[in-house]
Amino acid sequence: MFSLVTGAPVTALIMAAGQGTRMRSALPKVLHPVCGRPMIAWPVLAAREAGADRVAVIVSPERDLSDALPDGVETVEQAESNGTGGAVRSALGIVEKSDRVLVLSGDVPLISSDVITGLLASQEESGASATVMTAILDDPGSYGRIVRGGDGTIRKIVEAKADGDATREELAIREINSGTYVFDGKSLASALGELSSDNAQGEYYLTDVIAVMRSRGKLVTAHVSKDPAINLGVNNRADLAVVETEARKRILERHMLEGVTIVDPATTWIDAGVTIGQDARIEPGTSLRGATEVGEDARIGPHSTIIDSGIGKGCQVIQSYLNLCELAEGCSVGPFAYLRPGAKLEDGAKAGTFVEIKNSTLGQGAKVPHLSYIGDAEVGPGSNLGAGTITANYDGQEKHRTKIGSNVKIGVDTMLVAPVEVGDGAYTGAGAVIRDNIPPGALSVSENDQRNVDDYAARLAARDSEGETSQ
Repeated sequence: MFSLVTGAPVTALIMAAGQGTRMRSALPKVLHPVCGRPMIAWPVLAAREAGADRVAVIVSPERDLSDALPDGVETVEQAESNGTGGAVRSALGIVEKSDRVLVLSGDVPLISSDVITGLLASQEESGASATVMTAILDDPGSYGRIVRGGDGTIRKIVEAKADGDATREELAIREINSGTYVFDGKSLASALGELSSDNAQGEYYLTDVIAVMRSRGKLVTAHVSKDPAINLGVNNRADLAVVETEARKRILERHMLEGVTIVDPATTWIDAGVTIGQDARIEPGTSLRGATEVGEDARIGPHSTIIDSGIGKGCQVIQSYLNLCELAEGCSVGPFAYLRPGAKLEDGAKAGTFVEIKNSTLGQGAKVPHLSYIGDAEVGPGSNLGAGTITANYDGQEKHRTKIGSNVKIGVDTMLVAPVEVGDGAYTGAGAVIRDNIPPGALSVSENDQRNVDDYAARLAARDSEGETSQ
């Protein structure tokens, strides 16, 4: 019997060359996102977390997956779509140089590093040439069936995809093949050479290497997993929705066990790459996406969407939309605020109701309470921008910046026409249009004489009446 060396290096091969036609999508199946992460990235990261020293993804020459793969992941082309056995045979050069080979499916994204670690440990402990991860199902459907020998080891795996693949007795077996394996590299390389495509599908089945190994007296064992995610494969968009629902559930549970309050998990969406500090509170209707980081004691929501942004300790973001923003500690945003890329709020700054900020910095304690647009601007510490403040930053050809000093008081309905600078401690009057720089401590106003037109309403009514008569 072949015996593995303890701690022998592991190579992970991830099969991702399928055409995915049932997705009815121009996007390759394994590039569809699952909770913000490309489907193929899930098994790659799980394999790495479980200790795989080398990871290679088997791809179709027609599909470029490189942008979705983490650094250091190799790709191997499967020139012909000829089954799972053909996929692994395309990586024969890698298999031959590997001590142990872990085989995963790119469209079964939720297999965890813990499950993989258990499989590797089971194979290492038994010294088997192959260990198959299996599950017991009430309705095995079209999954391949595990046929065991009298000693409990695996004698063979029979496919159940098409009529003629399995006998009636074999179809009655409830233990199924999950499609996840770990092999001794040399034994696998040798067995791949004996695969045949003489079957109902006309494909090379990876499962047939089990029978080859058995015929050579090799030990083949099963590792039964109780995790239902090992069978959650994606063939169509309905499957994708099921997988994403389970992924979201697991993500939320992990955060809650780490000390995050999620008020209503059923209405909360958190991507796989999001980090949240202890004692943060996530209110209903909130979506945290991409690489968002939420600090301790922050309150997010209800009904807020935050994408690829940093939210500092103790911040509050109510019913607002943030994309590529940075909030330091103790900031307040919303309700109904829109913070666009490049918005940065220093400690204690506020962007209030119906405020839009783009490519601008609010200094420590600065406030834009309501009904304002701040674009391409720098607002100093302690400044307050009254309702209706607008930075006119675009002249039709180029963007210009507005610089507002510290402790400035901008009156309501002020328009700042960039490029313009407002000195420290300056003021503007209500309705001012500022086109020139304001010195520190100065007050700037726009004086427009008010003119009243007497009896305007009566004249207008008379004109309308004459028009009706002439008709």
